[in-house]
Amino acid sequence: MNLKAFKERGEKITCLSVYDASFARIFDICGVDIILVGDSLGNVIQGGENTLGVSMNDMLYHTKAVAKGVQNVILIADMPFQSYTTPEQTLKNAQRLIQAGAHMVKFEGGREHEDSFKILQHNHISVCGHLGLEPQSIRCPSDYKVQGRDKDTAQKIIDDAKMLETWGVDAIVLECIPATLGKKISQILRIPTIGIGAGASCDGQVLVSYDMLGITGHTPKFVKNFLLDNDDIQSAVKAFIQAVKNKSFPTNKHSY
Repeated sequence: MNLKAFKERGEKITCLSVYDASFARIFDICGVDIILVGDSLGNVIQGGENTLGVSMNDMLYHTKAVAKGVQNVILIADMPFQSYTTPEQTLKNAQRLIQAGAHMVKFEGGREHEDSFKILQHNHISVCGHLGLEPQSIRCPSDYKVQGRDKDTAQKIIDDAKMLETWGVDAIVLECIPATLGKKISQILRIPTIGIGAGASCDGQVLVSYDMLGITGHTPKFVKNFLLDNDDIQSAVKAFIQAVKNKSFPTNKHSY
């Protein structure tokens, strides 16, 4: 499970958020590199306005389901809201997700979680960071906006990314930041960045699978519906993978 090898050989990483065994099996067969059991299930599965209502039990249930459908991919599970408020709680919940079948856990934030990042590093648990727009910090729809547009907030994201790398994080998701900032961070770090609305220069791209298939009824700027030009789900997933690998997605149209 060496994500850094992708970056070293210049190969883009593909990642999709999945919540059940059936979709996981299809995406695994299609050849996606990473499957993320995202807390976005709060929106697309539970119908909520945000991710704050997703519990550890929800994440364990869906992680176990997805794990049964995969053989080849790297499986990352989100740590939900308030599941990593202390280092001890972080370790306990991360271990539960690993036992449920995840290879790696992901949680949001930077320096405010230093001790949590370090305790997972000490216990040899692989971690994916998440910077930029942090959905678990969103309280109302108007808060969903691009982060890092001004010098100070951009520098904070850069500084946090550097710190996460020193704390042993294996990769960092960058969400909804200017493409120029995504490029700068990707050039600075030795570990890969995985963008969602962070520009084409990130080392990989992630989308919520339901968005990529056009079945959520909402299409953010950074999303492309790959099912529109394909006949079935498998073809759409393969088209997404190919577009990321050959660097034809995302375009400027999908970037900030």
